[in-house]
Amino acid sequence: MLEPGPCPAPSAPIDAAEIEVSVVIPCLNESRTIAHCVRRARDTLAAADLAGEVIVADNGSTDGSQDLARAEGARVIPVAQRGYGHALMAGIARARGRFVIMGDADGSYDFGTIPQFVAKLREGAELVQGCRLPSGGGQIAEGAMPWLHRWIGNPALSWLAKLMFRTELHDVYCGLRGFTKEFYTRMNLRCTGMEFATEMIIKSAQHRARCSEVPITLHRDGRGGAASHLRTFRDGWRTLRLYLLCSPRWLYVFPSLGLLLFGLIAGLVGWLGVRLGPATFDVHTLLVAGLSALLGHQGLLFALFTSTYAAQVFQLPPHAFLRVFYRHFTLERGLLLSVGAVAAGLAMIAAVFFAWRSSGYGELNYPSTMRLIVPGVLLVALGTQTLFASFAISLIGIERR
Repeated sequence: MLEPGPCPAPSAPIDAAEIEVSVVIPCLNESRTIAHCVRRARDTLAAADLAGEVIVADNGSTDGSQDLARAEGARVIPVAQRGYGHALMAGIARARGRFVIMGDADGSYDFGTIPQFVAKLREGAELVQGCRLPSGGGQIAEGAMPWLHRWIGNPALSWLAKLMFRTELHDVYCGLRGFTKEFYTRMNLRCTGMEFATEMIIKSAQHRARCSEVPITLHRDGRGGAASHLRTFRDGWRTLRLYLLCSPRWLYVFPSLGLLLFGLIAGLVGWLGVRLGPATFDVHTLLVAGLSALLGHQGLLFALFTSTYAAQVFQLPPHAFLRVFYRHFTLERGLLLSVGAVAAGLAMIAAVFFAWRSSGYGELNYPSTMRLIVPGVLLVALGTQTLFASFAISLIGIERR
């Protein structure tokens, strides 16, 4: 992949207003490969007659990568804050082109494919993702990707992105991609580590951005055996964590609805004392069902909290359910629902208390009284949670009105 080449001939500087394409390369101690990457990008821009620039966002290299990049004609932007996302944010912020092409500095991506990305962007795509996986027409050279990444990590995370966010992209982890500067600004990306690139994919799907793909070949990197900046399990977990944080439906709603449904069915079975063969479902089942319902209710409240926060602070588009909820929710309605639940629960508890008092505070019939105590306690707990949650939801939802 890495071939020696002549030093570029001096060229007249391009006026900033004429720049169409900015190639941004994050760099951290890539002295073996950075010169080739910059040269390849510049030669490609010149050969395709693209008015462009190459920016190297250096994240604190100590091996002279900065000087090598400058010698090949790149603008070097020093970035003090460590992190893949920090480096790219700084480089993109200084980019002068309306199109940005980002790619890694390890020599595994061929910057000769830049014109293909630009063509898609000119056709109207807002994000053009490179695809290394055969499922999307890409290729992976022998030894270019660890077995675990190639056959498990990347396919699994890409499949989860399709499932959870309905993206049509085949390779969400590919670091070679192009996008418009307007799209990048609109996405308001926040992640500062390796998950920066994945956040871009998630938000593009949630905002229904116009996306396209370019099949590419992933080559063996040119580090000569040096350790990769990617950490398999750490970065894989951080990606999965980001998926869950950006999808309250999968983290909260679906599990919570499952808990509520189980609580309803098991509670009814326990309350009725259903017998199935030798098994009898009684008040113990009712107690477990109450716990399940309580946890499900809490989960749905967290879904409302996080969805509202994500829409207002993280700038994720609100789900249709959230819009419907805020159209009908008021603090007063929440309080009325809370008071009604607490009152019903206290009435059930009071009925047991008066029965106890009328018996002279003696022993009570355990199965019959627990059929009132368990639902009563549950209603008091649910009503109290709803009361406090109504104030919290009203507060964080103020900006939505």
